[in-house]
Amino acid sequence: MTVTPPRTPQELQGSGTPPNAPAEEDSGPAGDAGSPAPVGSLPSPAREPDQGPTTAPAHPPHPEPGTELAPVSRGFLAKATLVTAVLSVAGAMLGLARDQALARLFGAGSETDAFLVAWTVPEFAATLLIEDGMAFALVPAFSLALARRAQGAPGDPVRALVASTLPRLALAFVAVSALIAGTAPYLVEALAPGLPDPALAVDCTRITALCVLGFGLAGYSSAALRAHRRFVAPAAIYVAYNTGIITAMFVLGGQWGVRSAAVGVAVGSGLMVAIQLPSVWRRLRHRTADRDPVAEDPPQDGGRRTVTLALVATVLLFALCRQSQVLIERFLASTLPAGAISHLNYAQKVAQIPMTLSLMLCTVTFPVVARALADGDTERARDRVERDLALAACLVLLGAATVIACAPQIIELLFQRGAFTAADTAATANVMRVYALGLLGQTLVGCLVRSYFSAGRPSWYPLATMAVGIIATSWIGAWAVGPWGVSGIAAANAAGITVTAALLLYGMGPRSVPIRTRRVLAELSRPLRAAAVATVAGAVVASRVESAAASLAAGSATVTVVFVLLAWSMGAQGLLPALRSVRTVTRRLRHARHR
Repeated sequence: MTVTPPRTPQELQGSGTPPNAPAEEDSGPAGDAGSPAPVGSLPSPAREPDQGPTTAPAHPPHPEPGTELAPVSRGFLAKATLVTAVLSVAGAMLGLARDQALARLFGAGSETDAFLVAWTVPEFAATLLIEDGMAFALVPAFSLALARRAQGAPGDPVRALVASTLPRLALAFVAVSALIAGTAPYLVEALAPGLPDPALAVDCTRITALCVLGFGLAGYSSAALRAHRRFVAPAAIYVAYNTGIITAMFVLGGQWGVRSAAVGVAVGSGLMVAIQLPSVWRRLRHRTADRDPVAEDPPQDGGRRTVTLALVATVLLFALCRQSQVLIERFLASTLPAGAISHLNYAQKVAQIPMTLSLMLCTVTFPVVARALADGDTERARDRVERDLALAACLVLLGAATVIACAPQIIELLFQRGAFTAADTAATANVMRVYALGLLGQTLVGCLVRSYFSAGRPSWYPLATMAVGIIATSWIGAWAVGPWGVSGIAAANAAGITVTAALLLYGMGPRSVPIRTRRVLAELSRPLRAAAVATVAGAVVASRVESAAASLAAGSATVTVVFVLLAWSMGAQGLLPALRSVRTVTRRLRHARHR
């Protein structure tokens, strides 16, 4: 599929193309739809199509009123979003299959605990090098280079940018990889001082340290391609990544044990680079003679950049602070019996799936909010954010109700085989139920923080609220881990992220989009009450069916029916849009399958 943004009348006029002529179709590979999140911690969860900075054409410098200067159409965004969603779901499913393979081959004991401590390296590297830092720093830089190329600047500004940045960054990535490998014993001791097998964790950490180089080059390639409006390859990187890990575990697991998973992380990071190299090479191997449909003329404001160091710093620090929840959980769980870290990991990965899917909607509408604020239309931005919150809340609460009601059945069907025993299923299900209590808070944080940064201005308030949530998680976790074990750690996570969500919601006035907080809270209470009743009903029905598969089907169906009926009767505003979204995606996927 080739997705090319339509050219504006000014562009067509400047290039000699009649205004009524159709936009030229790019013969290159379809773009991608941005990278997510991995869903699946998959490492990383799901991202919106990165638009890069939008600059106005220099001819004419003052367009006539009503002239739309946006470089992409709504249809282009819809297609890019669909590609992103499909590949994000594929990556999430492979991430789930990766966790299933890990549980089947190595169970939930000291071996998997050691690997999951080493897993901290790719988790943090993905956040810094693929999802936030690299994208914010390099996409604007490549967009500016493309604009200068389109204006016929001497040489090739894009190649010059690559020549001046890639060698230095690659050396930095190698240095960080070597530093992590050399200090692995100290890192393991700091992250999990009570680990039963620290030597194994050190080995896995040294192997996974290689992913820093792979993730850095993958993030660099993704930024370059997104600036060129190529979205397929960057969106597919987590498909390649998880495929590499799964393959390595099955091929090498018999000889190397859980170290094979660490090898898979290193191999998978290399595949993330390899899957993007053909597209990057096509973009860089020759200078584009024609006007690039993405790049516009250089800005007329003296080169003022829309992405500043302060903005990158605030977003990066917020992401790091949020990711530190994982460190706190593993630190507290390292003092518990073997398998505790594994139970936390499996429970979290499954419980977060409803949150990841609900946040895809906010990812799609993030450019809409940003454009409204850029136009000074705060009312339109406010209405969009309020609708997003209502819709995302309905989706995540429906998922959370299903997770809580059917947790044992879900874990049994996904993981209970091989070395993963019934006792592991019971422990993981209990933890997952507690984790699910914080899903609404996780979703609200994901929605609201986008609003804080949608205007392109640095804001330290989200970082401060996340720091308060982390402090709450630490204190509650330290107090609760003694009497309640892993369930106490999960409860601390849910409490801490809920505190952060409440503070972000409170600060949405002068610091962000001025939403009507009381109205939003009243709206959120409707699906919340419906989810509470649906959870009880689903759990009762699921407990009366013997087979795990039949029990899950009956319980989830009960939750869905009860939730929809109650939310409908209460007038929940997010219910109908949620149902329409599901129907629209299903229709489009079915249409694409039969084309």
